[in-house]
Amino acid sequence: MAQPDRPPLGAGWAEGLLREVYPAAEVVEAVPRTGGRSGAVYEVRCADPAHTVIFKVYAPRWAWKQAKEARVYRMLAGLGSLPVPSVLHRTPGGGPGGGAVTILSLLEGRPLSEASKDLDQRLIPSFYREMGAVLASVHRVGQEAYGYLADGIVDPVAGNGDYMRRRFAAKLAEFRELGGDERLHDAVARRVARDGALFDNCGSAVLCHNDLHEGNVLVAPRPGGWAVTGVIDVENAIAADPLIDLAKTTYYALGRGAPEHRALLEGYGPLPADTPDRLALYQLYHALELWDWFRSLGTTEPLPGITEDIARLTDHPAR
Repeated sequence: MAQPDRPPLGAGWAEGLLREVYPAAEVVEAVPRTGGRSGAVYEVRCADPAHTVIFKVYAPRWAWKQAKEARVYRMLAGLGSLPVPSVLHRTPGGGPGGGAVTILSLLEGRPLSEASKDLDQRLIPSFYREMGAVLASVHRVGQEAYGYLADGIVDPVAGNGDYMRRRFAAKLAEFRELGGDERLHDAVARRVARDGALFDNCGSAVLCHNDLHEGNVLVAPRPGGWAVTGVIDVENAIAADPLIDLAKTTYYALGRGAPEHRALLEGYGPLPADTPDRLALYQLYHALELWDWFRSLGTTEPLPGITEDIARLTDHPAR
């Protein structure tokens, strides 16, 4: 994903805000870290390591996501079993570039996307097994309807079938407006018309992370071996079918194969009989959404590969 603009974070300014949380904090440096779509992220290091935290600075147009992330982190913390950051402080504005700022607790570990380059690749499926268990935990948080999450569910829909048909229609309209291939547009529409009844097999909505890829999973060595130590970046969370979450993780597992995908599903636990077909249909949605996103940014390099994915998933045979 393209990174947001990253305004400089002054150590003196950061120290003043951090002292709202830790009155004796002394900031040594602010180090840029991998960010989400809507904000720049910094590790604010202090003379006392116990005061080191994460600052997320939202671009002004995305400041509304600050309340959403705080709400989702509170829901996940309520499970008592997931390593997620604690929200220590929030300010609605006045940050670098005029953005809102959230101070989060620092979790142990490095993103799997970075750490994996230095690890024995035979360890990777074990992380995916843990990621499956993480998603199973997240999905224990039920939701009253389907839709995008903000401070509540935006334009809630009672049934998954209606929700997903609406989402496909919106993304197909974007695809067309952004200059996508008309024949591919029509092929996707036919696939949804043919197999869309699969959406109705989901009986109730759950909280979905909706972005659990290797960049949003922290890992670190532990006495018994490497393990997942944190889950971050919930700015894309939705209320939806749990299988749409699994589908995004598998689709975004770039360069991974059957061992990782199998481990993810094993870690998740029992799944419905129609899982392969529903996953393929949701992967088609994620590919279409990703094409629209990159095209809207003017980022063209990934588009041919995503176009191939859309064509392949459009041809997925019905069972």
